[in-house]
Amino acid sequence: MLTTLFSLPSTTALDVNDEGALLVLYDGSGTRQVHHVAPDGTWRALTALDDTVRGARFIPESSQVVVEHDDGGSELGQLSLLDLDEPGLPTLTPLVHDPEYVHHLVDARPGRVLFTTNRRNGTDFDLVAHDLGGDRDTALYDGGGWVMGVTPSPDDKWVVLSLASAPANSIQLLLVDTGTRSVTELTPYDAHNDQAAVSWLPDSTGFLVSTNADRDRMALRRYDLSDREWTDVLVDDSRDLAGWASPNGEDLLVGVLHDGEVSLALHRLDDGSEVAPVGLPAGGCAGLLMLTPDPHWSADGSFAAITYSSPVCPPTVFRYVPASGELLEVRPPEMPEAPSQLTHPESLLVPSFDGEQVPVFVFRPTGPDLGTTIVHVHGGPEGAAMRNWVPVVSALAADGHTVVVPNVRGSAGYGKRWYSLDDRELRLDSVKDLAAIHAWLPTIGSDPKRTALWGGSYGGYMVLAGLAFQPELWAAGVDIVGIASLVTFLENTSDYRRAMREREYGYLATDREFLESASPLNRVDDIRAPLFVIHGANDPRVPLSETEQVSDALTKRGVPCQVLVYDDEGHGLAKLKNKLDAYPQALAFLRRHLVS
Repeated sequence: MLTTLFSLPSTTALDVNDEGALLVLYDGSGTRQVHHVAPDGTWRALTALDDTVRGARFIPESSQVVVEHDDGGSELGQLSLLDLDEPGLPTLTPLVHDPEYVHHLVDARPGRVLFTTNRRNGTDFDLVAHDLGGDRDTALYDGGGWVMGVTPSPDDKWVVLSLASAPANSIQLLLVDTGTRSVTELTPYDAHNDQAAVSWLPDSTGFLVSTNADRDRMALRRYDLSDREWTDVLVDDSRDLAGWASPNGEDLLVGVLHDGEVSLALHRLDDGSEVAPVGLPAGGCAGLLMLTPDPHWSADGSFAAITYSSPVCPPTVFRYVPASGELLEVRPPEMPEAPSQLTHPESLLVPSFDGEQVPVFVFRPTGPDLGTTIVHVHGGPEGAAMRNWVPVVSALAADGHTVVVPNVRGSAGYGKRWYSLDDRELRLDSVKDLAAIHAWLPTIGSDPKRTALWGGSYGGYMVLAGLAFQPELWAAGVDIVGIASLVTFLENTSDYRRAMREREYGYLATDREFLESASPLNRVDDIRAPLFVIHGANDPRVPLSETEQVSDALTKRGVPCQVLVYDDEGHGLAKLKNKLDAYPQALAFLRRHLVS
């Protein structure tokens, strides 16, 4: 079952051109590659690289496509061009290449490509327009900081920048005049606000944004350029909202995030009133995910390309026609069906040490029940466990484990108050949530003595923290690209990532004592549960040295610690061949230490 689950291909919508053709990421080859899907449904592969493609855009008024790709999971994106008129597999021609720096594709307009890059100093990201005719770069913004998002206006006169701001998990909005390159602050740099899903109105007079400014949940608000005023479009005090305006000036797709599910509905753009729900299956996500794009409208607004996934459906592209309500799956040839025994989770609440309630999803075993439990912790820390496709969770359930997937304090999707409860000195309160989950397990029929932790990235930190700070609770741990020491992580991570991550974890210059105290490595001598670790040698986020430190310390003490390092991977496993090597070993490790 594990091989079947990880081998199920996924599709992700990247762009739509004026003729209605799509650019889609498809991983049927074992890595995500760009494919062209013609309006008649004909598929054509455009890339066949050894590594995963990170993005692609049509260049309007031309036959060219710009592609972002990296090498070995380094996340150092490079930009190349291909020509759709070239028969067969098009040749990739370098456009913007410097292997020392990040070049992140933002958008393509007639005759130019927009990208962000840290090549000026390795830390700050600039917004650059590359002129395809003159092979010339023009910096549209070089004011410093990490530019997390860029949204150009339809008339190309303006760009909204989403800049990582001073408080943790906060975004500042800047408005850039592309003619004068003047910058206007639309929100304060020091405000504790998140901003997401910026969508321009088709006449470029303003834009929509999902924001929790002055409230707990994300509301849909509008900014008008003429009077420089903000107005509420849609507000829900218990759910997060986002919206994507159609180029036709009439339609608005609204996403509603509630308890890990993202549903879509068609609304009127002029007054925000709902017209009809988009007929996607319930219990999944159709936007607002970290690793898949939000909906893309066609140039005339006649349809939207939506990427949808759920616990029973890998990421899948749908073509939605608002005029008729038609929803058509954009299906590659010979696409296999997902196994019928996959299930949706139960949603429950766990009382924690201070009276807070921790949301959890519980996946029951779909194979013979082993009587064991895996607590699967998401990364972030400001990420979230969503009702999307996570094949490792389904594989664990198929192997006979009960899988508990928590949104511990600090997780997104449950309001600003909840995601702020683990900031800085509150870091270990989220680890206490793990202990509360452990104590709660008998209420769902699980045996706490046969329970392991599993997590990646920040989730890997949580695994190590659970084993180090609560050694009597956990029988085993699986750590994927996890942080062993907050100090050495911040010292050795990429410069541009350190500048942002210190906002969340604490600053090396002023908070070192706390960072040391919250680091599992400083309590490594207390770990007694066996550990299984997976890491990519090229990880730019959590350096391989984090794994080496904890594995060396455990090995010296005779604590079982199995480590797999992949020389062609970065922050996690992107290639199918490596997943099919690592994850069967991880499942066998859990069976040895939980069942035997």
